Amino acid sequence: MKDALLEIKNLSVDYVSPNGISRAVNNVSLTIAPGETLGIAGESGCGKSTLAFAITRLHKAPGLIPEGEILYNGRDVLKMSDKELRNFRWNDVSIVFQSAMNSLNPVITIGEQLTDVIQAHKLVTYKDAVKKSIELLEIVGIHGDRMKSFPHQLSGGMRQRVVIAIALALEPKLIIMDEPTTALDVVVEREILNELYDLKEKFGFSILFISHDLSLMGEIADRIGVMYAGNLIEIGDAKTVFSKPSHPYTKGLIASFPTIHGPKKRLYGIPGDPVNLLRLPTGCNFQDRCSECIEVCKNKDPILTQLSDGYKAACHRL
Repeated sequence: MKDALLEIKNLSVDYVSPNGISRAVNNVSLTIAPGETLGIAGESGCGKSTLAFAITRLHKAPGLIPEGEILYNGRDVLKMSDKELRNFRWNDVSIVFQSAMNSLNPVITIGEQLTDVIQAHKLVTYKDAVKKSIELLEIVGIHGDRMKSFPHQLSGGMRQRVVIAIALALEPKLIIMDEPTTALDVVVEREILNELYDLKEKFGFSILFISHDLSLMGEIADRIGVMYAGNLIEIGDAKTVFSKPSHPYTKGLIASFPTIHGPKKRLYGIPGDPVNLLRLPTGCNFQDRCSECIEVCKNKDPILTQLSDGYKAACHRL
């Protein structure tokens, strides 16, 4: 993609342990265009958050990136110096972590945390930083009086809004959201997703939205990628992934969510457990849980193949 904001090429991420090396992200390639929302779905342990941490180079030992490229506007993030990386984070790409309470310092007020981010990256006075912080809170639906509040004095939804405000502080072009609505009730979840949509329209940033909830992702994402055992196994526009999924795992994810409209249907979960990354099988990683498994699946790894314009899947049955 020539006009890609972010381009990931053949990226792999390993975790080194006394029992061996686990490949949490395996040879993943994808792009995000300016203003696009790309969703990455999959169950826990599939590599979603590992991919997000790799983009911002937040991995520390025992996490290693042995191969691949992460190009932001043509610049390889993996080759950036410490100074370049500091300027890249939050100015160009920010991240909303999974647990808002763990992302905020419990002994510092909301206002102090917002102003700290602004002054750490911009040459502005404290007065201007406070003014900007109040504006950010009001943008996400929180009154400026909450500048003096500590995280524990806010509800879960308000804390999540504060984290989003911090992510918006320097007006980045890409915001990574790692399960931003986890542990929130459905009403608050809906409010936050609506606000995200409005903010995206207002500021024009791109979103990498990570979640295990494929039905939720279908409401906000332009394209959806599905990961399993570190591999990107299907990617395409959201409508196609939902209406005509190609990979058995994607079909299983969609079948496990109830429909709101229409007749009630029996839900079918995906049998078995996620594969052990330390003992990967020969052939397809999904073979033991797949009802469509054939002989070639047990001997050969499926390759992510383009099935139509912009749509790819990795399955021997296609």
